[in-house]
Parts: sequence; structure tokens; C-alpha cells
Amino acid sequence: MEKVEGAFLTISELAGELGLPQHILRYWETRFPKLRPLQRSGNRRYYRPADVALARRINQLLNVEGFTVKGAQKALEEPNGAPVVAPPKPAEPCMDDAALIERLQEIRTTLAAAIGD
Repeated sequence: MEKVEGAFLTISELAGELGLPQHILRYWETRFPKLRPLQRSGNRRYYRPADVALARRINQLLNVEGFTVKGAQKALEEPNGAPVVAPPKPAEPCMDDAALIERLQEIRTTLAAAIGD
């Protein structure tokens, strides 16, 4: 049974939606002050729609765009209109098939010599 749009989510529901363990959400609450779900008896957490949106954004920054926690904190502090720039991704080496095969053969020869083959 699905909840209606805008309904509060429990920590297990939100964790399931994001594909994260619950302890990660609890950790994020310590690092992102705006992420403050309601807590009821027994410390049960209920995430409001604004909390859910923020948790999704934090997940996007950390797990999709590759920000660090500190970088995500800074990105979330930016005014709404300011663009958030993801950290640069490492360049992948560009090697054609022939060069790759040649390099692998060199490595094979070096390894064979090292083990006395």
C-alpha cells in the first residue's frame, strides 16, 4: 500500500526509497542541520515532505555527483539561484585497442621475466 503524496515517511520508508541503510540517514541528521525529522515516542522519526526533498538532494550530491559531506554542506548553503558545480571527475586514459594490446603484451613479458617463465 503506497502513501499519498506529501505523507510523512518513516526512516525505514525513506531509507528504502533512497537505497540506503537507516544509520546513514541518522548520520546525515548530525551533519546537515536542516534535516530534522519529527521525533515521536520511542524516538521514531517521521520525515516531512521538506525533509524527504532535502534527503533526496543530499543523496544526489553525495552518492551521484560525488561531493564530500563538506562539499555538500557548502552546496546546500548556496542561494537557490546559484549554480552548484560538481567536483571535476578524473580524466579517463584514452588508449586505442592496438596501443592497449601492445601495453598488455609488454606487461605480460615483464611479468614472465620476473617469475622466470
